Amino acid sequence: MKEIKLLESQLEKLNKKDFDLEAWKQYTVVLLARIFGEYDPKIKQIEKIEYDFSSWALRDTTGKSAYMETCKKLGREVLQASIDELKTFGVPDKDIPEKKAVPVEVIIESLEDELKISQLRKLSEIVNSEIDQNEKRKKLLNLVKSLDEKFSDNFILNLFTNPSLKGKL
Repeated sequence: MKEIKLLESQLEKLNKKDFDLEAWKQYTVVLLARIFGEYDPKIKQIEKIEYDFSSWALRDTTGKSAYMETCKKLGREVLQASIDELKTFGVPDKDIPEKKAVPVEVIIESLEDELKISQLRKLSEIVNSEIDQNEKRKKLLNLVKSLDEKFSDNFILNLFTNPSLKGKL
């Protein structure tokens, strides 16, 4: 499977002497987006890998930074999980109209920007409950009515000004 070979090639790059973390991350993100879709959580995991250039990270008697090894280890774990997923489930279905799908993360981010933690918990509790749809709608309506009167406006503005929505509507 060509996707696995590409990811294994990225794994091998982690062992090269002239390893460049930023270049490796960019290439890996492109590969993962192509294989799994641009909103796959593995992409965020790769993007979060950062080398600490502080003096503490650079102080190492061996001349190598243990911090870089930690970065590489995280990268290995994400790539290995990706390879295992491909081996187990195959390549994700590309027929899904991902281009037009609104990423759930964008909606959650907009909610997090406008709700207090307790309100977000209550919303999650209602949405994830096993109650029938009519009861769920009543509880959600009560929750929405209890929110700040500007919630709806601010939520919609946050949602539609999120850069991730560009080209989705």
